Amino acid sequence: MVEDNKKQNDISKLGFEKAISQLSDIVARIEQGEIPLQDSISQYEKGMALIKHCRTILQKAEKRIEKISGDEKTE
Repeated sequence: MVEDNKKQNDISKLGFEKAISQLSDIVARIEQGEIPLQDSISQYEKGMALIKHCRTILQKAEKRIEKISGDEKTE
């Protein structure tokens, strides 16, 4: 459980581009069958966490853009 929290904290510190890069690496390794089944499950879990993190980053960016666009309309 502690290890899961550590992984989550590590992921939450990643920038969008780095998270996408790690996700791409995971997908490539799983698709090519480079890792054993148990490791692929672990990597799948990490990949899902990376996807969630990227979605959060994108949602925050979208809200900022909407705010900026809204501010320009009121001027």
